[in-house]
Amino acid sequence: MRILLVEDDEMLGEAVRDGLRQESHVVDWVRDTGAALAALSTASFSALVLDLGLPSSDGFAVLRWLRQERPSHPVSS
Repeated sequence: MRILLVEDDEMLGEAVRDGLRQESHVVDWVRDTGAALAALSTASFSALVLDLGLPSSDGFAVLRWLRQERPSHPVSS
């Protein structure tokens, strides 16, 4: 499974990425909203692990974009 991880905290991001990789997932890790939107625009992911408290713009901006641009993608909280 290919997963997009959006997390700005380096220690937390490394821990989540490493844990997911140990479960044989492919993880693309980005650290801000702009990079997340670029990744979602150009690649296909099975899941998104999203930090809602990002520094430049919060994760809710990513969720709003998903709802507008990819309304068929399921979102779970």
